[in-house]
Amino acid sequence: MGYILEEGPQKATVDHITLDVEGTPVPAYHARPDGGALGGVVLVPDILGLRPLFEDICRRLATHGLAICAPETFTRLIPPGGSLDVEERRARAGELHDDVVMEDLAEAAAHLAASDGVGSVSVMGFCMGGSYTLKAAATGRFERAVSFYGMVRTPPNWTGGGQRDALDTVADACPTLAMFGELDPLIAPADVDALRNAWAGRADHKVVVYPGADHAFAHDPDRPAHRPDDAADAWRRALGFLLG
Repeated sequence: MGYILEEGPQKATVDHITLDVEGTPVPAYHARPDGGALGGVVLVPDILGLRPLFEDICRRLATHGLAICAPETFTRLIPPGGSLDVEERRARAGELHDDVVMEDLAEAAAHLAASDGVGSVSVMGFCMGGSYTLKAAATGRFERAVSFYGMVRTPPNWTGGGQRDALDTVADACPTLAMFGELDPLIAPADVDALRNAWAGRADHKVVVYPGADHAFAHDPDRPAHRPDDAADAWRRALGFLLG
């Protein structure tokens, strides 16, 4: 197995919980450090959603003193008692709606504030979740944001519904760290440049591009695109940004 976030000094536990978002039950992971939380993070999974990988990421983040809540983005599209495989998720991702996802993320933040007593909540996401992180950063609910290879523009096959381009929202973003792979086929270099331009002159925003890296190079060590050295650097940056 390649590099994934190193564990911190605290022990941590993860619970499977259900958030109530205006009467809709939304499954989520809730991780907390045993020694009390320094802050909270709402974590937005990639397109594959909640699974053991993200349970472990939540726990590892919590060992660094952060309370974590990760809701399932596709809740309303999953059949009762069923599931969606990756191809079904890709085919139906255009049915997701920004406003609904933002409500789920806000409820996850409220849960952290109530359950863990954190006054500051940030947001972090990967791939599709990274795109939603860029949008969530502009809602005014979050103190900081970390986006791992979030799509700056909505893929053409997902447009036409309730999803805006993240680029249309980022001017209002809270302090944000956005990290990309140079060879990511889902995120054109021009899109990364447009994001840099949107944040020009704002020292609290940071764009990092890893030369030679593809999409999803950091969070899943079982993927062929995984790059241990770049992943280690990206996780160090992310943790430092969240705790800084």
